[in-house]
Amino acid sequence: MSTAVTLSVRIGDLHLRNPVMPASGTFAEDLAQVIDFNRLGAIVTKTITRELRNGNPLPRVVEQPGGMINAIGIPSKGVPDFIERTMPHYAPYDTPLVVSISAPTAEGFASLAAELTIPGIAAIEANISCPNIEEDGKAFAMRAESTENVTRQLRAATNLPLWMKLTPNTGDMPDVARAAEAAGADAVVIANTILSMAIDLKTFKPCLGNIMGGLSGPAVKPIILRHVFQCAKAVSIPIIGCGGISTAEDAIEYLLAGASAVQVGTATFLQPAAMTTIIDGLETFCIRREIPRITDLIGAVVVEEADEPDVAWLSPAS
Repeated sequence: MSTAVTLSVRIGDLHLRNPVMPASGTFAEDLAQVIDFNRLGAIVTKTITRELRNGNPLPRVVEQPGGMINAIGIPSKGVPDFIERTMPHYAPYDTPLVVSISAPTAEGFASLAAELTIPGIAAIEANISCPNIEEDGKAFAMRAESTENVTRQLRAATNLPLWMKLTPNTGDMPDVARAAEAAGADAVVIANTILSMAIDLKTFKPCLGNIMGGLSGPAVKPIILRHVFQCAKAVSIPIIGCGGISTAEDAIEYLLAGASAVQVGTATFLQPAAMTTIIDGLETFCIRREIPRITDLIGAVVVEEADEPDVAWLSPAS
């Protein structure tokens, strides 16, 4: 049995040594005490905004069966702090640095991307799951039209690889993904958290200071996995799967469904070394199955046409 496994993948023009990276907002410099950042496929920063932000009121996190709901609110110290304080910390590592950005308008996104198109940044991840003041507070990625508009403006503002992070809180994720691709995105990240709520039965008050927040963790994996499967049939650009990935087996499911890479979020809060454990697990799986390249798994799910009309809905649409 061969033990040589190639874990490297490509996201557009960007080469990653393996398909595992953190989800934005779940990773910080302190993790260097626990894991070797040079083992990761990429490093994705906390989301940066132009304005200084303190985030949402407390409490910001509530545990749920199979996950957690958070309403952190994108706290940010702005661009100068990121360039002067955060970037130098990651400079010694040769892992590609992906900066996550957020803005309330398409023009704001474009301006931020232009300012961060600097040496040391390998790609820009645009978190278009955030409210768009031009669309009455709806997230850009709720609609194909607003997704296409913000993506086009971002594409014109930067020559860096552009990843658009989509929201599962839309009725037609494939349509939104197609709009991002048409406007020049190099990849789509599927997806951000699912809008949720919890109520404290002792006080009858919402558990979160912001009332609602985003559900993440294992509970959301079947939903986001379905989104990845559907979008993989709709677009030709790479998909980065994100949602409930805790083990190598979870990551492999996403690859089989059509993702080229994965992001790990909530699992890191529970087990700080989750990402490197997943990387090791991917290699072990490929060795045991005699799969020479991790890319052989991408989109390799086996879907058989149903023979009986009453179960035909199980098959993908033609």
